Amino acid sequence: MMKFLPLLLAVAYAVLMMRFSVWRTKKMLDQQSKPLTDPAITRLAAQMAEALEVPQIKVNVFEVEPVNGLAAPDGRIFLTRGFLNRKIRGEVTAEELASVIAHEMGHVALGHMRRRMIDFTGQNAVFVMLSALLNRFLPFIGIWLANIISTALMARLSRRDEFEADAYASALLIKAGIGTGPQKSLFRKLEALTQNRAEGVPAWLLSHPHVNERIAAIEANEARWLGAIPGP
Repeated sequence: MMKFLPLLLAVAYAVLMMRFSVWRTKKMLDQQSKPLTDPAITRLAAQMAEALEVPQIKVNVFEVEPVNGLAAPDGRIFLTRGFLNRKIRGEVTAEELASVIAHEMGHVALGHMRRRMIDFTGQNAVFVMLSALLNRFLPFIGIWLANIISTALMARLSRRDEFEADAYASALLIKAGIGTGPQKSLFRKLEALTQNRAEGVPAWLLSHPHVNERIAAIEANEARWLGAIPGP
């Protein structure tokens, strides 16, 4: 039993840290957000709500400048003020921001918040086990290698979630009559908007897939879905 104690402690620590992070995030969002009132975006949100046969899709504005969209652990959807400011300046369209909303809804609908909690716990457990094992054979650099391996594992799981949320968004945008065009055009703009090109970072350590891979996956899904619709 004692030999498993470090692993059990790592899992317990990861769970506590995740719960603290969820609490802190919820508190911050409550204090720094308000409902979205942009009529062009709310009109598109209403189209997506109709496609899903739900009364409405509530979207909130997170009052921070970085360009981002997010799904809170409690299922709420947010666009940042920075994203809305880019729309005011004509750098993004309402349809492109609707694709962000659809993507974040995918994270909620597919249970990614809960999955990430489990993944985070597993990553910590893997790190502890690998550290103990590798340090026996590779003193000093064992912890570094364990961190690289566990980070790569978490990044791969994160990329899987992003592809799944992209596919959900594509299906919703098509059903709502918006189409995938805005989703793909936003991805082409995203690196410049976020100023995050991840230059020099190995692909297996990235938490998000490359833009070209995401667009290719969207187009492959669209071709498969539309090809499955019988002709007249």
